[in-house]
Amino acid sequence: MAPDFFEKFRRQFPLAEEKWAEYIDYYHRVEAPARTVLLREGEISRKAWLIEKGCVRAWFNSKGKDITFQFFVENMAVSSAESFRKKIPSIFTLETVEPCVLHWIHKKDMDVILQDILRVPEARDRMIETLFDRQLNYANHFLSFIKYTPQERYARLVAERPDLILRVPQQYIASYLGVTPVSLSRIKSKLMR
Repeated sequence: MAPDFFEKFRRQFPLAEEKWAEYIDYYHRVEAPARTVLLREGEISRKAWLIEKGCVRAWFNSKGKDITFQFFVENMAVSSAESFRKKIPSIFTLETVEPCVLHWIHKKDMDVILQDILRVPEARDRMIETLFDRQLNYANHFLSFIKYTPQERYARLVAERPDLILRVPQQYIASYLGVTPVSLSRIKSKLMR
């Protein structure tokens, strides 16, 4: 296991040392090449993932086109939360964008951890804050399609998440911004003038 990797999470969730040792044992480390599907749209999620290295995208199929709506990178957790918690089919696919080092946990083991976290007010509050942050991120992305032009969305992405521009293929960036790759090329050319 990668104890150094888990140290970041240990600082965020103040729980007893013996509990952390137990929790870390629940996780399984895997290395996955780019374009590995972790969860397919329509499947029931039985795993949640922590990203040690790499990038994962969440996307769904819309009339034969894949629409990327979120990127997850190092030190982030990723799952189809509704599918994972409620045992319903996932409404999106999770796929690695680049080679990844991931740590996965099975739902039955995560349920044990969640029960413990809910008993510790500081840990529970941190978990709720993390969920609210994720929800706010989704809301801001979807509202950006109403509030901003594609060029403004791209400029904001460059300002807020420049790492994604460098490491994610342009067709996924274009999909995330709601434009075609050709339109994205035009937007980039305009901004460089």
